[in-house]
Amino acid sequence: MLIWQADCYRRPLQDSTRQPLWELLICDPEDSFEFAAFCPQSAVKLDWLVQQFQAAIAAQGQRPERIEVFRPPALNLIAAAGKILEIPIYPNRHTDFLKQLLRERVQIYQQREGYTGEPYDPLALDRPPPVPLPENLWGDRWRFAHLPAGALIDSVGARPIPILEMPESLLPLRLGLASTVPVPGVIIDGGRQSRRVAQWLQSTQPATLDYIPGSPDGLVLEAGLVERWVLVTFADDEMAAAARSYQYRRQNAQGLHFLLVQPDDSGVTYSGFWLLRSGS
Repeated sequence: MLIWQADCYRRPLQDSTRQPLWELLICDPEDSFEFAAFCPQSAVKLDWLVQQFQAAIAAQGQRPERIEVFRPPALNLIAAAGKILEIPIYPNRHTDFLKQLLRERVQIYQQREGYTGEPYDPLALDRPPPVPLPENLWGDRWRFAHLPAGALIDSVGARPIPILEMPESLLPLRLGLASTVPVPGVIIDGGRQSRRVAQWLQSTQPATLDYIPGSPDGLVLEAGLVERWVLVTFADDEMAAAARSYQYRRQNAQGLHFLLVQPDDSGVTYSGFWLLRSGS
């Protein structure tokens, strides 16, 4: 499957009339194709985008089967072009190759005429404050846990789980993790709501689960492109110590962690499992 990753957004550049310049940047995660086109902000319209995508298709000699986008404003623009071109557009915050390319292109912008010198983070996104989880999705109880990296596939991957998200790029072997490294996670015993909780979580596209110290402490689920949800809160010292251990283990596991939803703690049935990674 040919996949493109794309971004269309304002860069720290101006044209000769001091109008901000936008760039459409396209690449594929296999590092075999790149395409870039600049345009004054006033001319960033649907027709221009469609023309540039057509030019990129001609340059590579084939159409992508899907295009992934990590920036919400760019998603709206590119989705409109994708509809005309009949190419599916998918939101995906894990467009790692594109993000690396954007970081590298900062030096290119700095050398171009019209560089503004303004503070610029190519990956910056507006992030809304976290929203509490709907009450009808609260499970019976939750807890921190961990599994040896080598046991993830045998303990989880081989089970008939209705919702199972274990991207190949996040498997411990692909990351070079030793089989004995503990991979931390959070387990939710959903009781009768277990399937509903798992289905709702799947709809949000879970990305990372972060411990946020405060008054009270909490676990914040990063999902979709920029969505944030307060999964649980707690105020006792014992749970805070477990949360710090969770963060420490996550750091030692190269950001790898998991979220598991099950009806109860019998270990017989799972409703949903997500292998996640922070920092991407």
